[in-house]
Amino acid sequence: MYRNRVAGLLSYLLALALLMGMLGSALPALAAPAGEQVDVLIGWRGRPGPAEEAFVRGLGGEVRASFSLVPAMAARVPQQALAGLARNPHVTYVEPDLEVYADAQTVPWGISRVFGPETYSFPTWNTTKGSGIRVAVLDTGIDANHIDLTVVGGTNTVDTTPFTLDENGHGTHVAGTIAARDNTMGVVGVAPQVSLYAVKVLNATGRGSVSSVVGGIQWAVSEGIPVLNMSLGSSSDSVTLRQACDAAYAAGHLVVASAGNMGTSSGTGENVGYPAAYDSVIAVAASTSSDQRAVFSSTGPQVELIAPGSGILSTTPNNSYSNYSGTSMASPHVTGVAALTWAANPALTNAQVRDILRQTAEDLGLPATQQGYGLARADRAVAMATGNQPPPPSQPTPAVNVAVTTDKATYAYDATTATLTAVVADEKGAAITGLAAGAFATTLDGAPVAASFAPSGAAGTYAASLAISALGAGTHQVRVTVTDGRGVSGSATTTFTKSAPPTPTPMPSPTPTPTPIPTPEPPGEVRVASVDYRAKGNHLDITMTLVDQNGASVIGASVSFEIGLNDASYATGTLVSSNSGQAIYTVRFAPRGCYITTVTGISAGNRIWDGSTPANQFCK
Repeated sequence: MYRNRVAGLLSYLLALALLMGMLGSALPALAAPAGEQVDVLIGWRGRPGPAEEAFVRGLGGEVRASFSLVPAMAARVPQQALAGLARNPHVTYVEPDLEVYADAQTVPWGISRVFGPETYSFPTWNTTKGSGIRVAVLDTGIDANHIDLTVVGGTNTVDTTPFTLDENGHGTHVAGTIAARDNTMGVVGVAPQVSLYAVKVLNATGRGSVSSVVGGIQWAVSEGIPVLNMSLGSSSDSVTLRQACDAAYAAGHLVVASAGNMGTSSGTGENVGYPAAYDSVIAVAASTSSDQRAVFSSTGPQVELIAPGSGILSTTPNNSYSNYSGTSMASPHVTGVAALTWAANPALTNAQVRDILRQTAEDLGLPATQQGYGLARADRAVAMATGNQPPPPSQPTPAVNVAVTTDKATYAYDATTATLTAVVADEKGAAITGLAAGAFATTLDGAPVAASFAPSGAAGTYAASLAISALGAGTHQVRVTVTDGRGVSGSATTTFTKSAPPTPTPMPSPTPTPTPIPTPEPPGEVRVASVDYRAKGNHLDITMTLVDQNGASVIGASVSFEIGLNDASYATGTLVSSNSGQAIYTVRFAPRGCYITTVTGISAGNRIWDGSTPANQFCK
C-alpha cells in the first residue's frame, strides 16, 4: 500500500514538476534532468534514524535534516534514486522541498486600528503590554541592532548567516508590528513588551523551503515559545508542513500565518496559501484603512481573521522605517493581539486564546471568505481574557439610503400620472420597512408636490402616483426625501421626459438617421520584448519580459514556453508574469550547453499575442 502511494505520488509530481513555481519563478522540482540532484522531503512510518539516513546515502543522496517533530527528513537525492525510495516499504510519501516566500508587496498604516476606539497610549496597555509572552517570528531574520527592537534569541534553519542579520527587511518589518518598543521614537508595536525570537527560515531573497520552515517550527516548539508568526506561504500543500503545524498546535502553541496575496479584484475564489490554509493555523487576511479588503488579500473559507495590511509603517534594517503592504503585514497585528490576550491571562490554553480572538473580532460587514470572524481587536480580547465585558463594537454612522425610479423614462404629452418607486435601506443595507406616507417628502422641479407613498412589493420598497398632466414638454426632476423613525433622513433624485404634443399640420415623417454603431475598440496586443539569461552559480535564470503595444509591462499573463538544450527539447512549462511583466524560469543545476527559449503561447485577457519570440541563445 505504501509503495503504491509513493509511486503514484512520484508519477504525479514528475508529470506536474515543470508547472510548479513559487515566488514568481518556476522550479523544476522533481523533474530534474537525469543525473541531477533534487531536493525532497521523505515521510517515514516511524521517526527516521541512522538506518534511514544510511539508506538515503546508499542511494547516492545527502540527508540535509531529520525532524523529530514529524517523521520526516529533508534530503537531496539523484533523480534516478526516486524509484528506490518508492520501493522502500517504510517510506510513506515523497514530496518536493518547495520554496516558501514572504507575502510582501510594496508601498504602504497601523497599530491604533486594532485597539478600536482607544487612542495612544492605549488603556488596554494598563492591563498588559505583553510582558512574559514569547513570540517566534519565522521569517528572514530580525535586525537585532535596530533601536526599536529587542531580540532575545533565535536560530537559523535556511543558511549559515546569523539570525540577527536581516538582509531582506521583511522579518524586521513584521517584528516591529508585533513588538516595536514604546520608547518615544520610531514606531510602536501591538505588544511592545513581548520577548522576540528571530527564527530565520527565509534567506536574503525572501525564499526558503518547507524543510527550513519545519525546522523553524520544530525549534520554536522545542524552546516552548507559545506564539509563532509565519508571514510566508506557498501555493502548494505539503504533508510535512501540515503535520508540523498540527503538531505545534496539539502541543499548545498558537500558530498565526498570512493568508496570501493571491486575491482577485472581485474578492471571490479560494486562494488561501499554505500553511495558513491548515485548520491548526490562524489565517489572516489584509484590510485597508477604510475597513475594506485589500485587493491583493487572498480569500476563502480558511480565512479566520482580518487585520490592517495595506500601507503599514514599521521597522526595517539599519534603524530605518518603511511602509509595506501585504497579508504579511496583517498577520503580525493578530500575533500581537494574541500575545496581549495570553499575557493578560496566562492560564488560558492556545484554543481558548484563539476562541477569544474569534468572539471579540469586529464585523466589518465583509463576506466571511474575506474577513473570517472579523477584524482582530486587542481592547476587546484583553477585556474578555481578564473577565471584563469587551467594549461594544464600533457602529456605522446612521444613514437612510434612498433609490428613486419612475415607471417610464418618457411619457406622452397627454399622460396624466407617473408612478414613483422608492427603495429605502439603512446604513447597513437593511431594508427600512413600516414607513408611513408622512415619512416621504417629494418635490417636482424644485416645488413641493403631493405623492402618497405606500409599501409595494419587496421589503423597503414604496410606490406613489405623481400628477404630471400640467407639465410641459421637456425633462423634469423628482426628488424624494425619506425620514425614518430615528429622525435620520436621506434623499435621491430621478429624471423623466415628457414629449411635445403633435403639430396641427401633418408633416411627412423624416427619415430617421441610423444610429451609428460604435466601432468596438480593437483588442490590445502582447508581445515578448526579450528573453534574457543570467547564470547564478550552478543555476540559470531565464527571464521572458512581456509588454503591450505601448511598451508597458503586461501583468498576470499566462506564458507557456519550451526550453531547448543543444537542439533538443529540455523543458516546458507555464508561468504567470509578475508586476514587472516578467516570467522567470530557473533551471537548477543547469547542464552545460546552448539554451534556446521559445514562447509557445500567451494568455493575457483580451490581448492578442503576435506569435513571435525574439532571437535568443545562451551557451554555458
